[in-house]
Amino acid sequence: MVGTVAFGRLPTPLGEMTAAVTEDGVAGLGWGGDRWLRERLLDGLGLAEADDPGRTAPVLGELADYYAERLRVFTVPVDWRLTTAVQRRVLGTLYETVPYGQAVTYGELAARSGTGIPARAIGSIMGANPIPVLVPCHRVVAGNGLGGFSGGEGVESKRWLLTLEGYLQPMLWS
Repeated sequence: MVGTVAFGRLPTPLGEMTAAVTEDGVAGLGWGGDRWLRERLLDGLGLAEADDPGRTAPVLGELADYYAERLRVFTVPVDWRLTTAVQRRVLGTLYETVPYGQAVTYGELAARSGTGIPARAIGSIMGANPIPVLVPCHRVVAGNGLGGFSGGEGVESKRWLLTLEGYLQPMLWS
């Protein structure tokens, strides 16, 4: 039997977010449409699309609560199928060891993951994270600043998420 994936959408302060949920859990999240998720899951992995709002409701509800500052720890299951073994190890280390309101540098995450890969490669793995926010790549920062972010509106989205979580202080505008 071919597996299935259901898609759901949620308006967020950073734009509409699409969630892709398989029988195993959340396989993908992203802003700006679902084309890349559809290509990777439907075309690339051969999954069939399911019309299953009940499957996407838990993650969309948790994301809504996160953006409304009512949730700090996600409980929905993660489906890691869009990651390689090395990506899974690094992203899993991030997911398990960097809680809400904290951050880690690329170099610190490289050391924690035990993969032996350099900090620059950690940045590439963060940029390829198929499950942003839930697997909090926004919490990985450069030793001398925020670093990059490929989700939403780029580094401004990262700044917004880190401010939401209280890691960064809100900016004062004159």
